[in-house]
Amino acid sequence: MELIQLTPWDLSIASLMVLGLALLSWHLQLGIEKRLLWATARTIVQLTLLGLVLKTLFSQDHPLLIGLLTLFMLGVAGYEVMARQERRFTGSWGMGIGTLSMFISSFSITLIAVHIVISVDPWYTPQYLIPLLGMLLGNTMSGMAIALDNLTQNAYLQRGAIEARLILGHNWDQAIRDIRRNALRSGLIPIINAMAAAGVVSLPGMMTGQILAGSPPMEAAKYQIMIMLLIAVGTGLGAIFAVWIGSYRLFDERQRLRLDRLRNPT
Repeated sequence: MELIQLTPWDLSIASLMVLGLALLSWHLQLGIEKRLLWATARTIVQLTLLGLVLKTLFSQDHPLLIGLLTLFMLGVAGYEVMARQERRFTGSWGMGIGTLSMFISSFSITLIAVHIVISVDPWYTPQYLIPLLGMLLGNTMSGMAIALDNLTQNAYLQRGAIEARLILGHNWDQAIRDIRRNALRSGLIPIINAMAAAGVVSLPGMMTGQILAGSPPMEAAKYQIMIMLLIAVGTGLGAIFAVWIGSYRLFDERQRLRLDRLRNPT
C-alpha cells in the first residue's frame, strides 16, 4: 500500500484539536493551557527542523555531520535530565552526571545495535543510527531523571538517618544503599510498565510508524521488540551509572554527607 502523504491542512486539523484542549483547560481553570500551547509549538518547530536536518544528512551521509548531530542530541538530553530534577547537583556535575551516563549507556547500546544486531554498513548510516540513538536517549533520559530526582530528594529528606548510619561506622555506600536501590527502582518502573503493556494495552510508536509507512506488520513487530529490549538495557545501565555517580557525589573524601552540593528548589 502506498504511503499517504500528509498535507499542511491535515496537520492544522490536529493543531486545532490541541487548541480546543487548551480552551477546555482555560474554561476548567486547570492552568496548563499556556504550557500545552508552548509544548505544541516546540513540537512542531523542533520536528520540522529535525526533518529538514535528517533530509540533508540522508542525502550527504557525511560522518562528521552525523557525529555533530549525535553530540548535539546528547548535550540536549543531558540538559533535560538536569532540568527535570528538583534538587539538582550544582556546577558542572548537574549536567555532567546525566550526559556521561547516557554516553556510556545509550551510545554503547546503539553501536552494538547497528554493528551486531542490524549489521548496518557503514555503521553510521543515519537512517538507522539517528532514530535508534534518539529513541534510546529519550527513554534513558526519562528513566535517569526520575532515578536521580528520587535519589537527591530522599537523600535530603532522610539526611538524619544517613548521618546516623555514618556515626555508627557505616561507609557512604552502606549509608545510602537503600535510598539508591529505591531510586533505581523508580527509574526502571516506566520502561517495565511500557514493556508489560506493549501490544496489549498500547501499540508502540515505532511499530505504528512503520505500519503506517507500509511495512509488513511482522517486520514492524520485530523491530519494535528489538527497540524495547535495547531501551530497557540502555535505561537500566544509564540509571545505574547516574545513581552511583550521584550517590558518590553526595559525600566527600571524609565520608561526610554534603547536601550543599545540591541546589535548593526554586
